[in-house]
Amino acid sequence: MRSLIAAALFLPALVVSSSAFAITVTSEAKSGPESITATPDGGVILGSATSPRVFRAAKGETQAKVFIDAASTGATMFLGVLADGPSNTLWACQLQAVPGTNNRKSTLRSFDLTSGAPKTSWVLPGENNTCNDIAIGPDKAAYASDTAGAKIYRVKPGASEGELVLENQRLLNGIDGLAFMGGVLYVNNVASNQIYRIPMDASGKADDPVQIWTDQPIKGPDGMRASADRLFISENRNGRASMLTINGDIAHVTVVKEGLTQTTALDVQGDTLWVSDRANDNVVTIPLPH
Repeated sequence: MRSLIAAALFLPALVVSSSAFAITVTSEAKSGPESITATPDGGVILGSATSPRVFRAAKGETQAKVFIDAASTGATMFLGVLADGPSNTLWACQLQAVPGTNNRKSTLRSFDLTSGAPKTSWVLPGENNTCNDIAIGPDKAAYASDTAGAKIYRVKPGASEGELVLENQRLLNGIDGLAFMGGVLYVNNVASNQIYRIPMDASGKADDPVQIWTDQPIKGPDGMRASADRLFISENRNGRASMLTINGDIAHVTVVKEGLTQTTALDVQGDTLWVSDRANDNVVTIPLPH
């Protein structure tokens, strides 16, 4: 199998033409949209990696406005944001520096998706953690990655606290994006440039990660979302958005958009792909590849 993968690496990656942007949404200068999420009404929400604010733009708007301001909580930034339409909930990873140390403390928060009013708040365990990204599972629970702890947590519907799903050395210092596709959980490691499938039994117990071998190199896989039978990833060290078509343990890489400065997140909305460019404080839409 590895010999086939090695041979495939000599093939050029398919690049989908996506020169015509439907819309570009900007936020405040130096807001650094680390994560984005499309909303059921056709808009987009952006988490700021440089301030304690979350921004929102309605459908058709080109300037995102402050939606949530968490300055009073001492937050330094927001990483992952995820809109869960069925529960009218916005999930968000809020980070705060620990004074006198290099550590950070994370809180997985939920807000009313319509008004931005706070709902729940759960502080991740441990002295140093980095809540990075979020996905909703087929069990309707919110799953969150902890980059610093090499862990995945789960908050079940109605629960006030999370539970540990998996802690594994393959996720060390790099677990970032996560997404469910066909009821199966996939995660990536932004440091090692790897994609993994997380086997889970009917009770929700997770087993060791299974590596997915890509037929083209990927660099800095960050935010990740699924649509139908395809995974979309933002490659923050390649400045591009890519699509993965997975067959068993092999993933075919299709480059969807190149030439971005620092893409850290993306999301799918109907036939549109939202892609962030953190360095330029904006997100753009491009046609979803078929």
